[in-house]
Amino acid sequence: MQENYHEDHTFDTIDFTQEVLPTGDYENCRFIQCDFSSIDLSDRKFADCEFTACNLSLAKLNRTAFRDIIFKECKMLGLQFDRCSQFGLAFTLDHCNLNHSSFYQTVLKKSRWSNSQFHEADFTECDLSGGVF
Repeated sequence: MQENYHEDHTFDTIDFTQEVLPTGDYENCRFIQCDFSSIDLSDRKFADCEFTACNLSLAKLNRTAFRDIIFKECKMLGLQFDRCSQFGLAFTLDHCNLNHSSFYQTVLKKSRWSNSQFHEADFTECDLSGGVF
């Protein structure tokens, strides 16, 4: 088993601006009311995870993998999804705030969005075909 592999774990009310989220793979994990604001999430892989009422605003997403992720009621201001790993990128957004985020040239074919805000978000050359919005 790979080092820093986390499966079926729940992270509840953790301030990751004070406590480091180790680089690694997170599969089928739940993050509830966690603060990721302005931290570096680069090179982490999230698969089949759920983020509920989390703050991810201004987090760095260089090569971050989001595969089949659910974001519910999250604050996600200023995120640059164009810097994420594009392989398998797919997420569901429900009641999230993604103002000032960038999806430049991002392929979001399997994504679903409902009741979310995208004021001044950049969707230039973004492929949204096949998604549900």
